[in-house]
Amino acid sequence: MRNLSLLTLLFALSLTRLSSAQVRQNYYSSICPNVESIVRNAVTAKFQQTFVTVPGTLRLFFHDCFVNGCDASVIVASTANNKAEKDNPDNLSLAGDGFDTVIKAKAAVDAVAQCRNKVSCADILAMAARDVIALAGGPSYAVELGRLDGLSSTAASVTGKLPQPTFDVNQLTSMFASHGLSQADMVALSAAHTLGFSHCNRFANRIYNFKPGAPIDPTLNKTYAAQLQSMCPKNVAADIAINMDPFTPRTFDNQYYKNLQMRMGLFTSDQALFEDSRTRPAVNAWAQSSDTFNKAFIAAMTRLGRVGVKTGSQGNIRRDCAVLN
Repeated sequence: MRNLSLLTLLFALSLTRLSSAQVRQNYYSSICPNVESIVRNAVTAKFQQTFVTVPGTLRLFFHDCFVNGCDASVIVASTANNKAEKDNPDNLSLAGDGFDTVIKAKAAVDAVAQCRNKVSCADILAMAARDVIALAGGPSYAVELGRLDGLSSTAASVTGKLPQPTFDVNQLTSMFASHGLSQADMVALSAAHTLGFSHCNRFANRIYNFKPGAPIDPTLNKTYAAQLQSMCPKNVAADIAINMDPFTPRTFDNQYYKNLQMRMGLFTSDQALFEDSRTRPAVNAWAQSSDTFNKAFIAAMTRLGRVGVKTGSQGNIRRDCAVLN
């Protein structure tokens, strides 16, 4: 029985290595040599139209990878017979500009005869995520490629798979660990909240009626809480949104961690990283050094991009990113 368990473990580990081995740098060097510049040009054009391209695309990549792996299943549109991932309540706030970025980059790639139907939507999303980070002033890096697109997409599969703004460090650590990501990876990837915006209802619990005797979350900076209340009054319209980072909302930087030190993390799940003694050292280190943070973020994004990679008969290359072949 013990030998059988060992064999099972070794088999599982071999599958993990096989999945990771399928993604590598320069995967398309002989298939579509200029794919990265084609995607970068398309992403840059979209970025020049609207800054929402940046947080929209980055968040799309994260939401995709955490549900059945990095396979672009989040981009699939619902049909009369199937409610797809994008229509799960946890995905309804994903910005349309993120989807549009991938679709336009796919069209640009497929406009090149040598590349047509040779590059997966999952890889285009991974490249686009890297490119928007650089466009917002963050680091660039060599992205690993070679993913196939998923063969299914259901709204039901999303439930319980994505971190919630109310999560504590234990819940965050457990969820990231289920994807082979470390606590350090979790703290690094959380810095994506240095970009973009949030709707008021995602943090209203921290500024109104937090608990009996404490109407405001005590881990929230009082001045910041008052600012949030002025921007998000009770019963505010559902579409009102504010910047996640009140200081440099259009720049990918380490300001996120400095905000946590000042108790200006917008979500409970953000501020918890500073309040918890296990994750506070990383917050402090990355608040102090942008270079150290950038290296940690690149490493975490690379590992995130290996989650649930589809290979062989597990996937294909979609002709249309929004439609299953």
